[in-house]
This record gives sequence, structure tokens and C-alpha cells, in this order.
Amino acid sequence: MKVTPLSIPDVLLIEPEIYEDDRGFFFESFNLNEFRQATLLNINFVQDNHSKSFQGILRGLHYQLPPHAQGKLVRVIQGEVLDVTVDIRKSSPTCGQYATEILSSVNKKQLYIPKGFAHGFLTLSETSEFLYKTTDFYHPESERCILWNDETLNIAWPKDIEIRLSSKDLAGTRLISSEIFV
Repeated sequence: MKVTPLSIPDVLLIEPEIYEDDRGFFFESFNLNEFRQATLLNINFVQDNHSKSFQGILRGLHYQLPPHAQGKLVRVIQGEVLDVTVDIRKSSPTCGQYATEILSSVNKKQLYIPKGFAHGFLTLSETSEFLYKTTDFYHPESERCILWNDETLNIAWPKDIEIRLSSKDLAGTRLISSEIFV
């Protein structure tokens, strides 16, 4: 397993070791001991989620407030997405900055996104299936959403895809008025 920090160092790109031959491929998508050794993080995942989206569907930018904040380990098992993480930790030198990564069933990359980040993704392919592990359970009362096209963030979303959002995501708040982490 190769672990590389993104432009926001606490967000980690994880590339598993893939064994391929004429039969196909094999890789360990998650191994707690390997994850802890490679990342130096002692965390536990308590919930797995699976979503399917069509091209142009943008989910996010979601987060949960403490004490129900969630760290996430995300990956794509079908299709391709543009994954976006936004640092919303007030005390962080990268607060208000974002990092992006293309995740796909072909590249098999994963991202670890710690607590204190808003997260979203845009489906680039015809469809995508997105899996993620979380360090806390879903808690609707703690869930918040930052508006995907907030001018303060100025996220470079692809211009050639018509973006579609849920009513919940359309009602996201601006970063400046969001409840963010201390």
C-alpha cells in the first residue's frame, strides 16, 4: 500500500498493491493492520456506505458536526468521479482550501478524509458506484452541507458536464456562514 498526502497533507491518497494476470486482478481493498501501519492512524471504521450515481450527479459538500464528525475512507468500484475535500478546521493553516482527486474503478485509488473536512464528488462517467467507510455513524441532526459552487472556495468543477444536485445539496450554505470546526 502506497500512501501519499495530497495538497492538504491530512488528506491521504491510498494506492493498494494490485496483482494482475490473465485471469484479472486481486487486491486487498482494506486491511486494518496495513492501514494503521501505513497511515500511522489509530482509527476504527463503524459504518460502510454504498451509493450509485449517474453522470453529472454531484453529492456534497457534506460533513457532520462534533461529536458526530466522520472520518472517511472512500473509493469507486464502478465508473469515475472527481472527489473533492474541503478543510473546514478553523485552526488549520489550510482552512477553506480544497483538494481534488480522480477516483475510478480503473485506478483503484482511495482517499482517507479526516474529521473536519467537507466532502463531495461528481460522477464523470455514465454511472458510478462509490463506497465509503466512516468513523462515526450517520447522525442527521449533525449533518451540514456547504454549497458546491461557493465563490469563496472557487472549486474547479468540470465545465463540460451538466451538474445535477439533490434539493438538500442545493440548499447548502456558504462556507463563510457554515458551522465549521474549531
